[in-house]
Amino acid sequence: MPLLWIVLVVLGLGLIGYLMGRSRALGSAGGDGRQLHSLPSYYGWHGFMLTVVPALLMMAAWLLVAPSVIENRAAAGIPDAKIAERGSRSLVMAEVRRTGEALDMAVAQGTMDEDMARNLRADFTDVTERLKATGAIITTTVDQPILEAAQNYRVMAKASNLYMSIAVLGLAVVGLVFAFMRSDKDFRARNVVEQGIKAILILASTIAIMTTLGIVLSMLFETANFFEQYSWREFFFGLNWAPDFRGNSELGMLPLLWGTLYISLVALLVAVPIGLFAAIYLSEYASPRLRAVAKPMIEILAGIPTIVYGLFALITVGPLIRDWIAQPAGFGNSTNSVITAGLVMGIMLIPFVSSLSDDIINAVPQAMRDGSYGLGATQSETIKQVVLPAALPGIVGAVLLAASRAIGETMIVVMGAGAAAAQMEQGLGAIINPFQAMTTVTVKIVSQLTGDTDFASPETLVAFALGLTLFVITLGLNVLALYIVRKYREQYE
Repeated sequence: MPLLWIVLVVLGLGLIGYLMGRSRALGSAGGDGRQLHSLPSYYGWHGFMLTVVPALLMMAAWLLVAPSVIENRAAAGIPDAKIAERGSRSLVMAEVRRTGEALDMAVAQGTMDEDMARNLRADFTDVTERLKATGAIITTTVDQPILEAAQNYRVMAKASNLYMSIAVLGLAVVGLVFAFMRSDKDFRARNVVEQGIKAILILASTIAIMTTLGIVLSMLFETANFFEQYSWREFFFGLNWAPDFRGNSELGMLPLLWGTLYISLVALLVAVPIGLFAAIYLSEYASPRLRAVAKPMIEILAGIPTIVYGLFALITVGPLIRDWIAQPAGFGNSTNSVITAGLVMGIMLIPFVSSLSDDIINAVPQAMRDGSYGLGATQSETIKQVVLPAALPGIVGAVLLAASRAIGETMIVVMGAGAAAAQMEQGLGAIINPFQAMTTVTVKIVSQLTGDTDFASPETLVAFALGLTLFVITLGLNVLALYIVRKYREQYE
């Protein structure tokens, strides 16, 4: 049964549980709601929660665990030589999954029946061309070990889906019956429902924490594999970035880190003054009517996709800077440069700085302004000497949050600054030239993980080391920003 239908059936049973629980509770009180311990709706929600929540939790756990079990059992029949030939077990299993999906598509399209899909052999049938004809993405020749693993994978996946459907629907029915039997006028439904909601909230926060932990651990494991093949000293202190899948790579991080920080600095030099001045005007000088129009117009910038900003940098800003500044001053004739990406990224960051700073400035108590006016200060003096110092910690937090956003940007950098790493060996003049093309950590993460790459090679695993480094940097900025904002709130609220 498709997952959507399972969820809809469980929700339907939950609705039945709601109605039955509420009806049974009222029936036990003779229709008089005053005789119930809790409001009638609590008995209904008790039935709904006991029917739906355990069933959906079982389905989620099944979907998390079952694929790993199925893949392990399907991979057990693949020879070690085949895994070594394809590079890694994960690559082999990705091919197995694609082959299994192609077999499903062939059966759905009618080019094969189920028996043929289960008994097909690669040694006497042109399996690869048949599966490609279905529209599936088959990148290599499908041989017999891969085909057999895919056939076993299909069978186990279908069986797993059937068993999951039975288990989930069965648990939902059991929960419905149990909730119906517990619904009585003396049953403390409100207490149980509130405890259940508390448990759901705790589970949601735990899932968020465990997801973050899983991301970090996955990067840590792959980064450890990278450092087993490549020196950490050369990675952290190397001055050259030149990946070469033939084994002669130089994977120094400093050129990418410098490009990231340089472009982010230019972006902040654009976004912070404009965004802060806009926030001061909107909060202190603009009329309510103008503010109601201007603030949403500024915040529209935050909703523009980054690919649009990238095209703007490539087609408009880059040629303008080249024709008006770079070529006349003798800095080159390339449209890709640090200043191009920085300017466009700064425009993108203006609403982040402006909106957050505006909210922080408005949070400064009006009594502080009134006291300043009472002492004879003008409006500009009040802003400079009272409002901004009071809001400064929050503004700094907004700037740091914008900085972490700039560090993680990719598309604007690709189109505005290019994909060439900074040439640090050429000296200080080359690396501080704002009209030179540079790239960032995020761009190289994408480039190292795309294309026909060997996921066991250091040239690919370096992407995880770069990702972990970027994660630590942005996490530090976010923690610092939250600390400053929290300190601000403790002081002024």
